[in-house]
Amino acid sequence: MIPQLFVESIDLGDGRSITIETGRLAKQADGSVVVRMGDTMILATAVSARSANPAVDFLPLTVDYREKFAAAGRFPGGFFKREARPSDSEVLTMRLVDRVLRPLFPDDYHAETQVMIQLMSHDEEVMPDALAGLAASAALAVSDIPFYNLISEVRVARIDGKFVINPSREDLAKSDIDMMIGASMDSVAMVEGEMKEISEAEMVEAIKFAHEAIKVQIEAQYRLQAAFGKKETRTYEGEKENEEIYKKVKAAAYDKIYAIAKVGSAKHERSAAFAEVKEEVKALFTEEELAADGDLVSKYFYKTNKEAVRNVVLELGVRLDGRKTTDIRPIWCETNYLPRVHGSSLFTRGETQALATVTLGTSREANQIDSPSEQGEEKFYLHYNFPPFSTGEAKPLRGTSRREVGHGNLAQRALKNMIPADCPYTIRVVSEVLESNGSSSMATVCAGTMALMDAGVQMVKPVSGIAMGLITDGEKFAVLSDILGDEDHLGDMDFKVTGTADGITACQMDIKIEGLRYDIMEQALAQARDGRLHILGKLTETIAAPRADVKAHAPKIITRTIPGNYIGALIGPGGKVIQELQKATGTTIVINEVDEQGVIEILGTDPAGIEAVLAKIASITFKPQMGEAYEVKVIKMLDFGAVVEYTAAPGNEVLLHVSELAWERTENVADVVKMGDVFQVKYLGIDPKTRKEKVSKKALVPRPPREEKKE
Repeated sequence: MIPQLFVESIDLGDGRSITIETGRLAKQADGSVVVRMGDTMILATAVSARSANPAVDFLPLTVDYREKFAAAGRFPGGFFKREARPSDSEVLTMRLVDRVLRPLFPDDYHAETQVMIQLMSHDEEVMPDALAGLAASAALAVSDIPFYNLISEVRVARIDGKFVINPSREDLAKSDIDMMIGASMDSVAMVEGEMKEISEAEMVEAIKFAHEAIKVQIEAQYRLQAAFGKKETRTYEGEKENEEIYKKVKAAAYDKIYAIAKVGSAKHERSAAFAEVKEEVKALFTEEELAADGDLVSKYFYKTNKEAVRNVVLELGVRLDGRKTTDIRPIWCETNYLPRVHGSSLFTRGETQALATVTLGTSREANQIDSPSEQGEEKFYLHYNFPPFSTGEAKPLRGTSRREVGHGNLAQRALKNMIPADCPYTIRVVSEVLESNGSSSMATVCAGTMALMDAGVQMVKPVSGIAMGLITDGEKFAVLSDILGDEDHLGDMDFKVTGTADGITACQMDIKIEGLRYDIMEQALAQARDGRLHILGKLTETIAAPRADVKAHAPKIITRTIPGNYIGALIGPGGKVIQELQKATGTTIVINEVDEQGVIEILGTDPAGIEAVLAKIASITFKPQMGEAYEVKVIKMLDFGAVVEYTAAPGNEVLLHVSELAWERTENVADVVKMGDVFQVKYLGIDPKTRKEKVSKKALVPRPPREEKKE
């Protein structure tokens, strides 16, 4: 029997539409939908366990997004012809959806929950990541899984001054804004994107525009939910509570924590003081009570700690480390720290430190992107590493984490538009986080800027970044500049903003409360600008402008373009010419064919080697012009002439026939020229008889007058 299908449509207002359907696929999941826009189709499913592990005190939520190569009619690359580990772009989409969904589950819901989103059909005109949040929320909407509020996500671009929702990749390339916004009906929950130096007011305008489009998509989900039949939300066993224990813990701990928080102290000192208070609280309970309810004691201590610290900020305007809300931690910077890398810098802000390196290469080192929804390459890319020692912990290394991928991507987007379009290098920036207590991704942006300038990359403008926080009780609020790690955990917002002196280049915002007012967001952005400019001043005190050239040990890159028909001659049979040239000159030579032209990149540290390559290219591509004179050198003597080489193009040889040596009859070539002689010849073009190039020495000297015959 064909199942009943329920479909709702969303009109984007410009002739495009999105449909959401349920009832056809994956019916054993708790909720499943198919979202379609154009020929792009995404299947989203939501499943949650019926019971939770009592030992788990958090929501074990997994958001998984995968793109199937079959969706684009392609085979997976490599030898193993099957989709394997997720690509960075898939991981970034997972993070975008996870960050909006996670706060909307009940705090006491701890059942293992999995939301899977799969690209099943791909349309080149539709970017699928912009539909993933809508699909995930719709799958939860038609399930019985406890979920507070429906959401959606959209991409907003601005093309020729006009905002566009969910543009195509081609249209996005023309935009000065690329932002993903996630929101519920009432409030924005997540913002992430890159911009080309826009103002704070323009950013808020883009967010508001996106929010209106999101509301339309949420209304469609409610219609689908009603048509399908709203399922009764499942019952579940929440966390155990004990009001008496809570009162006892709060009475014993609140004032002591408040006193510690208002003094201002360093991370380890403060942690030790809080731990001491916790031990004092635990001492108020018997061993039997702790065995039975120790988890509640810890839970209520954290709750009390959070409340006390937040109240110190709201009531006194004092933060955990003693700063005021607008203060930036002390900053010190250094460039050229590592002597043999192409560029390096250290950026230290408070207890956060990042060491950045820059490596320069040819187009051969470009980062290849090969996914079902995108193919191409990146000539500028940034990698971010967050080892456990940076927070004083010992943890096993399990490969690159989602967090590392996300933070690296944010820093890359912050910097990439400040790399000149005509920069010949492929550039890799690596940030090693050596200490972390708040916003290591923003430290990466700052360290990356200085390392690029240290490497001699002619950045358009330097970029800095800052992380903002928020604490509010619904009435009073405090916007915090340059937040600590603890302020991130205890606060209501994490808002990272990067930019130049003239505008914003990237942002990432996660809001943990509902109903954030736009006036608070605007204040946070204005305060972020002040902090960002303060940090930018510290960077430019350390290195005011990019170095005029790359370092002596760093490779120099020279680019030349030759006609396409000379590419084969430069490469040689089986690559012999180019391989021998690279070996002899100590250079790396890369040839790319673009629009029937050969684009040659020469990379090397020895200027003489680079000059030798340029000379070889000049020789191969040398084309003498009819009637012009050229200097040549004799390199071989023959009975019927001399082989000469153009001195401007070594290796480019031509026969100077004996008949073109002199106006007088020449019996012996050696009577006129000898090995090694240098002189001028005139180029006469192609000899119609021999079909070979012809040059003449005698054509450059006056013809002697003929002697009259004697009678």
